[in-house]
Amino acid sequence: MVNKIKYAIAKNMANLSTYFLKILPTGGQSFPGLVYLKVTGKEGLEDLASKQIQRGSILVTGTNGKTTTTTMLIKLFSKDYNLSSSVGNNTIYSLATALLKQKSEFGVFEYGIRDIEHGTPDLICNTIQPIGVAYTNISREHTQVAGVKNPFENYVKAKTLLSQSMKNGVIITNGDDPYTTFIGKNKESDNKVMYYGLDLKNYEDIFEEKETKCPKCGNKLKYEKRYFNHRGIYSCDCGFSKPELNVKLTEYIKDNNNCKLTINADVYNYIQGKNIQYTLKLELPLIGLHNIYNCLTAITTYSVFSSSENIQQSLQEFFENYEFIVPPGRFEIWNIGNKVIGVGQGDNGDALKINSLFMKDFIQENLQFIYTTPDANEEEIFEDHAESIKALNPDNLIVMPGRTSLDAAEEYYNQLKDDYDATYVPIEFDFQQRINKIIEIINNSEYDSIFISGCGEEIVFWDELKKEIKKRCE
Repeated sequence: MVNKIKYAIAKNMANLSTYFLKILPTGGQSFPGLVYLKVTGKEGLEDLASKQIQRGSILVTGTNGKTTTTTMLIKLFSKDYNLSSSVGNNTIYSLATALLKQKSEFGVFEYGIRDIEHGTPDLICNTIQPIGVAYTNISREHTQVAGVKNPFENYVKAKTLLSQSMKNGVIITNGDDPYTTFIGKNKESDNKVMYYGLDLKNYEDIFEEKETKCPKCGNKLKYEKRYFNHRGIYSCDCGFSKPELNVKLTEYIKDNNNCKLTINADVYNYIQGKNIQYTLKLELPLIGLHNIYNCLTAITTYSVFSSSENIQQSLQEFFENYEFIVPPGRFEIWNIGNKVIGVGQGDNGDALKINSLFMKDFIQENLQFIYTTPDANEEEIFEDHAESIKALNPDNLIVMPGRTSLDAAEEYYNQLKDDYDATYVPIEFDFQQRINKIIEIINNSEYDSIFISGCGEEIVFWDELKKEIKKRCE
């Protein structure tokens, strides 16, 4: 805590700094928060959170789906509360900037974490003092950060720390994911924990089964069913297993244009202090299983913290009118000329599998896969990517560097070339050169289905690539 005078000075200086945002790189989105915390010290975030937010805040984190989930929650909660919110936060400064904007009843903030050092998740939890943390999933991503190896165990720990000191709140977590389940299990003694996931009898994963270690004892998990990558129905001899779900998808029917969902809920509402039960029947566009998980995260989180008198009706009306928008860099499919082209970021194992699952329903006679590789020291990401390549079994595989190292890209190509009709295309670390080469390959391609995904330095590469494909290939 800081004294009142320092708090007032820091807040005024931060607000004045907003006038300079337009001349700063990237708009200086985190600059007001940086100014504020330079005056108060990082402990000033606690004052900011307690004085700007009346009821409390929830944080949304995970490897995939954070932005989509947070965007849905912002729209949902805006009907219940005067709301402070933001997406895209991954530093203490960006979060402070979001809190500075206004006083409100309730806060909803995305918070991405790559590692402990840069994300400071323990500090964020201690100072924001959230009443809720929602986890989407945890899979291998960014196995090096700022050139330093970031082991998966450390990545999981970083996500864990975001809720570790929270007490008397609610953890919302993916019960199909053993890593997020383990976080929830360890918080049941001092918080309510609500688990969501799938309860589907006939769903089958298309990917080759991969060993997953129990997060409790380190032995191999046994799977009765896999839904998606390491998500499924699992158990271990040590007693760790998939929990009973509070919100579960019990029906998932797809046709050519839509999918029909049945969702059963028996979930604790933090505002009312009691459990509520309902059945939700939705008809949505073909948004893919990954977005259905995002919907389940949003549905569970809203059900826990909503002040609505009829939560089921509020959710029904929301999804009947909600337009799913593809976030920047994410996967899209277009019909261009006589080709089906799928393109978007797939910079971790789950992301590329999500894109692959979506693409497979649109493949015509044959498939060309333009795969952009991870960097040096990101072998774990490549191993996960190789599973997607194997599942799609493309007729032609183009391997290009996705990040900085050409040597690493060539080494990944060498591990793939004997199993596919593969070509290595070395392009230096230059966005425009790589974009130009991909468009050249598309224009000269003899294949009627082209899939472009993998790693790329930041979302901006994928945004620019999609814009250029639309402009130059249509």
